[in-house]
Amino acid sequence: MTSDAYIGSVQSTVRTVDGAGVLSPAVMEQIVRAVLESVEERMDRRRRIDSERRVTPGVAYELDQEGG
Repeated sequence: MTSDAYIGSVQSTVRTVDGAGVLSPAVMEQIVRAVLESVEERMDRRRRIDSERRVTPGVAYELDQEGG
């Protein structure tokens, strides 16, 4: 036995998703790893530049500072 049902009003939310917008955990991890590596490289570069610009009394002073 079949009966028809009449629905007077329906409210629904439909979301469309672009395939590129959904990231798997593995892809997200790759992105995070790449960003962290980039930030670390920039920090290392900044430290080298700062080190090259630093004025010290001489090599012996620098060696003492690194050792102590």
